[in-house]
Amino acid sequence: MSEEKQQVSRRQFLNYTLTGVGGFMAAGLLAPMLRMAIDPVLQPPSDGDYVNVGLAVEDITTTPQRVDWQIEQVDGWYESQPTRTAWVYKDDSGNIVALSPICTHLGCVVSWEGNESFPDQFFCPCHDGRYTKDGVNVPGTPPTAPLPLYEQKVENGMLYLGKAISRKEA
Repeated sequence: MSEEKQQVSRRQFLNYTLTGVGGFMAAGLLAPMLRMAIDPVLQPPSDGDYVNVGLAVEDITTTPQRVDWQIEQVDGWYESQPTRTAWVYKDDSGNIVALSPICTHLGCVVSWEGNESFPDQFFCPCHDGRYTKDGVNVPGTPPTAPLPLYEQKVENGMLYLGKAISRKEA
C-alpha cells in the first residue's frame, strides 16, 4: 500500500487562506456588537436597592401621604434619575404600609380621597377605579388586582423603600 500525498494546488491554498482570514475578520467585527448587545443583560440588577425617601418614621400618620423620591437608574449606558411615588401610612397595628400609586387596570395614577363620593378610598380617575385604604381593589370596579406594595425597611428612624411587589388578584 502506498500512501500518496495529496498535493494542495496554489488555487486551493489561496482559497483556504482567504476563507480563514475572512472568517477572522468577520469574527473581529461581530465580537464588539455581540458584547454591546449582551453585556447589559449580564450586569447584576440594582432594582433591589433601598432608597431613603426622606420621610422620618415619626412623621408617618394613619392617613396616607404621598411621598416622591428619585432613584439612580442605568439602562445599558444611559443613566437617568426617574421619580418614584408611593402612598405611605401606618395601619391600625402601627405597621408601615407603602403602596404604589399605579392603577392595576390601565396604569393611571390613583389618589387618596380623589372622589368626594368615596371618602377614605384610593380613586383612579381614568375609569372610576377604586381601592380600599389597604390597596385592595373594590369589587365591581375596573381594577383587577390590588395596588403593589413597596419593599421597605427602617434605618436610623428614616424610611427606605425598594422595588414594588405585585400582589395576586384579590
